[in-house]
Amino acid sequence: MTAVHRLLDDAFAGVELTAEVQDLKEEIRTNLVARAAEIEAAGTAPSEAARRAVDELGELHAVIADAAGTMEPDAPTGSRSSPVAYTSTAQAVLANRVRPRPAFVVSLVIAAAGTAALLVLIVLGLSGVLAAPVGGLAGWVLGAGLGTGWIVGSSLAQETTTRHPAPAPRAAGYGLAAGLVVVGLGFVGVAVTSGQLWLTVLAAPSVVAGAALFAGLGATQTNRRKAWFREVVSAHGTVGDRFDRDPQAAARFGILTVVIWVAAFVAFVVGGSTLGWAWAWLALVVGWIGFMLLLVRMLFGGHER
Repeated sequence: MTAVHRLLDDAFAGVELTAEVQDLKEEIRTNLVARAAEIEAAGTAPSEAARRAVDELGELHAVIADAAGTMEPDAPTGSRSSPVAYTSTAQAVLANRVRPRPAFVVSLVIAAAGTAALLVLIVLGLSGVLAAPVGGLAGWVLGAGLGTGWIVGSSLAQETTTRHPAPAPRAAGYGLAAGLVVVGLGFVGVAVTSGQLWLTVLAAPSVVAGAALFAGLGATQTNRRKAWFREVVSAHGTVGDRFDRDPQAAARFGILTVVIWVAAFVAFVVGGSTLGWAWAWLALVVGWIGFMLLLVRMLFGGHER
């Protein structure tokens, strides 16, 4: 997407990059990259796809000039560019922008820093670099799961520029699912490295329950897009990932995810009991590879009818 970045830099050339203008530039960049990728996927050359994506935005110079509080480059001297109808994605984003609440941003940074620190401690403990008792590792895993769940749930409960906030129970459900998966995977690592195989009794149900909860929430997900964004989508073509556009794909992905992880954990337990726990972890690696291949296939493996 080098051509997209070059064209965008050319459009903003000579404009003072204030905080508002920089935000606008990054939002336009996100839309351009997504749209150019869709055009390119239809068989268009990358450079032509980038140019067409920029052309679809409409009066880009007018939007930039209005955000910067300057004259439109092609406007006569002494005149200011007047606001134009919100006919382009960039203009609509600018008009409907929702800035995150400062309190949420601060709490999110603190939670992310704490969770990242716990994950680092877990990795160091599992690798033997840091001496830690099993109880300490388990506590760190539970803390990382709690932090991950809070980050996911609270983020989904926030209103964004293009989406309404998720209902509190649904946001909490996604947070719980994320936390369960992190805790389950962490307990697997503790069980394998410490020899405390009883932890698999907690690990397997945690991961499976988290994956099942993700599947259920994904299969029943409703459209949270705002009306203005749906109008832009209707006018300028589909945007977003396949799960947004195809609920059946989201449901299939959730069901197959549960199947993959259940099979991986069954293979982990059976392999550990028969072949030895030193090799049983390979079943989880295969499960992860299968999950990532499924994700790639669902997102990029074909076009909806």
